[in-house]
Amino acid sequence: MTSGTRTPAPREPQQERSRLTRERLLRSAIEALAQDGWASATVAAVAERAGVSRGAAQHHFPTREALITAVLEQVFDDMTSTASAAIATMPDDDAGRIAAAVDRAVAIYTGTEFKAALQVWAAAASDSALRELILPMEGKFAHAAHQMTVTALDPEGRYPDSRRIAQVTLDLARGLGLADTLSDDSRRRAQVVATWTELIRIALTHTA
Repeated sequence: MTSGTRTPAPREPQQERSRLTRERLLRSAIEALAQDGWASATVAAVAERAGVSRGAAQHHFPTREALITAVLEQVFDDMTSTASAAIATMPDDDAGRIAAAVDRAVAIYTGTEFKAALQVWAAAASDSALRELILPMEGKFAHAAHQMTVTALDPEGRYPDSRRIAQVTLDLARGLGLADTLSDDSRRRAQVVATWTELIRIALTHTA
């Protein structure tokens, strides 16, 4: 090799480039929904936000419906994976485990992913086609979230009321997440979470 000749940098495999482009588009779509709302989540707008050509974006997502479907799948996968990882590191003692389970449920519904999903749900309220598209995915996630919360609260199946308490916990967490979309509700949320955690501890102790 002569002096000054540069060795070309190895090219990234096309399949990997395609995967990274798709991931960048999905992350940009989630951010767009969470920060700017439903109107910002068109294929063209998301492509611009992601720094991807419109043609490349349409290769992955030919329609807005395809993009939104993939976004929800990604959102629900992210939320489920995060919750599963948290369950694996739950404290061993009852009080610590209950507190961690409630905190995890609330975190699911106050994060960016939930804010993005909420925009889709709001749009689906007046769009029957979109509603039919997302209901099966939402139902699948709701079932998984409930199962994980039951496992987190009662890993040994000792408490008869754990399934009912898990569902109320998730409903409460969704309500707190909705309030958080309008303003910073963290102070009041912390008080509600602390109160609910203590009520769960008392309820489970009395039903054991």
